[in-house]
Amino acid sequence: MNKTIIININGIVFHIEEDAYEILKSYMTDVQRHFLNSADSLEITTDIENRIAEMFNEILLKEGKQVVVVQDVKTVVEQMGSVEDFEVDEDGAKPHTQQAFTYGKESRRLFRDPDDRLVAGVCSGIANYFDFNPVWVRLLFAIAVAFFGTGIFLYIILWIVVPKAVTRADRMAMKGQKLDLQGFKSNFEEELNTVKGNLQNFHNEARPFVYKTRDFAGDFFSHFGNFLGGAGKVLGKVIAIALIASAFSGIIALIIVTVSAFAYGNRNVGIYHIFPFNIADQHVNNIFIVCALLMAIIPLLAIILTLIHYVFRGNVINRTAGSAMLMTWIIALSIVIYYTAKTSADFKEYASFSQTINIKPSADSTYYLKLNDIKFLTKEDSVRLNVKDDFRGRIILDDDDDNNMDMPDKNIDIYIEKSDVAQPVLVESFSARGSDYQEALYNARGTNYQFKQEGNVLKFNRRLEKQTDRLWRAQRLHLTLRIPLNSKVVIDDQIDRFVRDINVYDCKQINKQEGASSAKFIMTDNGLQCKVDTVVIPQTPQQKAAADSVARANADQ
Repeated sequence: MNKTIIININGIVFHIEEDAYEILKSYMTDVQRHFLNSADSLEITTDIENRIAEMFNEILLKEGKQVVVVQDVKTVVEQMGSVEDFEVDEDGAKPHTQQAFTYGKESRRLFRDPDDRLVAGVCSGIANYFDFNPVWVRLLFAIAVAFFGTGIFLYIILWIVVPKAVTRADRMAMKGQKLDLQGFKSNFEEELNTVKGNLQNFHNEARPFVYKTRDFAGDFFSHFGNFLGGAGKVLGKVIAIALIASAFSGIIALIIVTVSAFAYGNRNVGIYHIFPFNIADQHVNNIFIVCALLMAIIPLLAIILTLIHYVFRGNVINRTAGSAMLMTWIIALSIVIYYTAKTSADFKEYASFSQTINIKPSADSTYYLKLNDIKFLTKEDSVRLNVKDDFRGRIILDDDDDNNMDMPDKNIDIYIEKSDVAQPVLVESFSARGSDYQEALYNARGTNYQFKQEGNVLKFNRRLEKQTDRLWRAQRLHLTLRIPLNSKVVIDDQIDRFVRDINVYDCKQINKQEGASSAKFIMTDNGLQCKVDTVVIPQTPQQKAAADSVARANADQ
């Protein structure tokens, strides 16, 4: 039978055998004596007592006991270590009677670090747990913020879940320091060194918040630069290789397009009859294409060579070759600028002329506007296509949207206006541009347009034809159909895109004829208006309900 006593260790009550208490009392006396001269001796001995109390609780809970025995105290002292394990002699040497104590590391625990924090110490706590610089964790959270604010939500969750390192034991466990006597001593010494450093830099800590923010930003970008200089180099080389492949593919694509242009391009087919190649002759186009190709390929080639030098650290081109590439690019650019300026000068002046065609009046004052599907052929076209022999008795249709003026529906405008006389007329106004007024007028005169009247049907060609020896100089045709008051006009869907200020679709909607191929209009004092069929009257809700009732009754019969 052993005598037990009750002790209080920092507010925690324990039942302990008398012999065990004497061992524990002697141990704590040595600890207090050792730290007596320390500035914070009370704090460190309190932390040690808290750790001993935690260890006693763990032992009692594990073994299901209620009393601390001698063996429990010896176990705790052995784990905590004694003062003699690290106490030096007066000459500064370790005692020879006992092996020096070895300071070790323990598994880390996740806490929020209150000593190294910008907000709540989450990032520094995670950095301590994984043993690396907190800047990288802060950088990852900053990057995550860009992804729909994920970094902010994750930080708040960790702020709530992760406990704060309040005691010295918490801070030691956070950093993986062993919770023994040597660990407490080393941690205490580290804090003293930190306090001294903080005192030496107190003037920095006392600076305004804006300066602290500036310093943090500087440190952030400094570490980010180090990241780019380390792991970022690998990523940079991967991106460089991808750019090399893309630039090389671009060069191949440009060469293929250029070869195809030369192989299939001529005045009749290919690219030379479309904008902007139809504004210059074929010889100039060839020069322009070659120079444009060089202007595109040389920068791509320079990018490839620069990236190869970056990836493989080797000189792939000498200064002479680089200078030759630069001079070639400058010459190509100069040629392109010269021909661009020269061609632009051919659009300086504007000229136009007009002619009037009399329209035969319709008996019922109704005119039908349609597109002419018969292709207009010049004498040269007839010879080239051998129309006389191969198409005798046949009609060549013009039902595609191709246009040798390159802008279908854009260089022909049809306007319908009220005529002041009973005779309907069609006014054709031809216009073009040139280097001077005479050339502009010459270019306008070099165009042809086919209009045909068959009874009360007015047929318009879908294109403005220019002579084959003429270049595109913004040739345009303005058609004005003038008809008397109360005349009716039926506009076909196909010609609707040429008629300005009139909406065929809206007119069909008004007359509940969405599926119709044309719409009827009437000339009024206010201009051409949609002719509303008086039979088609919007039904009231009551009329619609009655009609539905009649329809159901007929269906039942």
